[in-house]
Amino acid sequence: MNTPENTAPWHPVARSADLRPGANIVAGFAEGQELALWRAADGTAQAWENRCPHRSVRFTLGQVIDNRLACAYHGWQYEAGSGQCASIPAHPAMQAPRNVCAKTFGTAEAAGMLWVNLSPEVPPVPDALGGAVPDGWHFCRTLTVRASAGTAREALARNGLAEGPAAPGWRGRLGGTETVALVLDAQPGLAFIHLWTEAAPGSAAMKALHAAARQLRTEIEALPQG
Repeated sequence: MNTPENTAPWHPVARSADLRPGANIVAGFAEGQELALWRAADGTAQAWENRCPHRSVRFTLGQVIDNRLACAYHGWQYEAGSGQCASIPAHPAMQAPRNVCAKTFGTAEAAGMLWVNLSPEVPPVPDALGGAVPDGWHFCRTLTVRASAGTAREALARNGLAEGPAAPGWRGRLGGTETVALVLDAQPGLAFIHLWTEAAPGSAAMKALHAAARQLRTEIEALPQG
C-alpha cells in the first residue's frame, strides 16, 4: 500500500482468528519490533512491545488475566489499552507505581487481519484496510521467507500479482488461483506473506495455491538480497 510520506504504515501482523479472548499470547514482529499480540477478555486486540518494563522478561511467556496481561516473572499485571501497571501480586496492599507502563502500539482489525501501527502518534485507521481482502475469501497460509519484504514484493510482481492502487496487498493469480498477498516487513531479511484466496478450503484450487506458495518461497529466497 502506498503510504503518505509522514505517515507510519499499518502492518498486517497476524490473523484476527489467531487471537482468542483471554487466552493465548502470540509473538509477532513488524520492522524489527518484537511484539506480544493478545486479546483482552472484552475482545479488544492488543499489540505491545514484548518486554515487561519491570525486568524486561518477554510478555509472551506470561498469561492473560481478564483485561490484563501478567508477566511470568513476578506476576506484575498491566491493563489492556493503556499498558499501565495495575497490580503487583507480591504486594497486594501497595498501590501500583504510576510511572511503570508497558509500551503499546495502535491496532486495527480489518479484512480478517490484525494490523499494527508503530508510530508514537497513531494515525487514523484508513478505510482501505477493509478492502485488503474481498468479502467471503478464505485464508490459505502465512508464508515465512528469509528475505526482505522488498524482495518478496518484487517476486510477487514477477509472478503477475499487482499492488492495489488503494487497498493494501498484491492481487493476481498464483498457481492458477485468484489470490491476495499481504506482505509483512517483519525483520531485516525476514518477511511474512499472508495468502488469502477465493478458493474453498480443501478444494483442488486451494491445494494448487499451497504448492505454488512453496515454489514462491524457494524463488524469493534464491533472489539476491540487497
